[in-house]
Amino acid sequence: MTKTLTKRRLMWLILSPLLMLCAPQVAKAQLLGAPNLEELTDSIKNDFDYGPYFGLYKDNYFTVGTAIGQKPSSLNSDVKFQISLSIRLTNATLPWHTYLYLFYTQKTFWNVFQNSMPMRDMNFNPGIGWTKPFFSKDRYVGKMTLILEHESNGRDGDESRSWNRISLAGSAVVTDWLMVHAKYWIPIIDGMNNKDILYYAGLFQWGLTLSTNNKRWQGGVTMVKRKGNFFNWNTIAEISWRVSEKTNLNLFAQYYNGYGENLLDYNQFHSRLRVGLVFKPRLFSDY
Repeated sequence: MTKTLTKRRLMWLILSPLLMLCAPQVAKAQLLGAPNLEELTDSIKNDFDYGPYFGLYKDNYFTVGTAIGQKPSSLNSDVKFQISLSIRLTNATLPWHTYLYLFYTQKTFWNVFQNSMPMRDMNFNPGIGWTKPFFSKDRYVGKMTLILEHESNGRDGDESRSWNRISLAGSAVVTDWLMVHAKYWIPIIDGMNNKDILYYAGLFQWGLTLSTNNKRWQGGVTMVKRKGNFFNWNTIAEISWRVSEKTNLNLFAQYYNGYGENLLDYNQFHSRLRVGLVFKPRLFSDY
């Protein structure tokens, strides 16, 4: 990233969410800069066509942290980790150069500072998605995915939480250091104990990711719009630093401010900072 943002690049930063809504080639992908973009484009095409069937989907991380503005204690400090995988379901490319994937993400909140170290909540998020990558003038510009997904915490009784979504997710490369992403969903709420979840977990999300040219540093923010007035948003801010160019090990910090961080306590406000390690997909992360 250049030391000083030009006015032109600053305008890109401000207008990129609008471009995300208007551009027909909007897609879902991480910012992908490289010294030779033609070679990079060929690599991406080959990865879609011939890459491994089994890989990472969203970021995989292991973090520990506590609440902001409170004295750390065993009640407001925990471990949060996420495992996220994707499986390509077909050997051949589908019509319109599309691909079918099975997705699975599991997010866990672990109260390691309490007696017996109970798992506070585990959220299971399987889904099936139809993906279309986009290329323009032999340059990769992103991808879109239509996803049918389910999310629940696997409990019964009063602590049971679940809902389903038909989601359209996408992101687009704006510059060699900026990527924008968005996700919109049609909710199908089947959980008896979380009928009001849209007021907390939201209606849609958008965000942006910034990175240095060598991708050693990456940072971004995701904004989740909750149902209600214009100012009802959840905010997730993240930054990572890759330890070495020869490894996928990244030091990681995540700040969450809002509601809906987990399903069990979806209607409780959380403001927490956590640090740890993150492993990112080889080409791009999904959100």
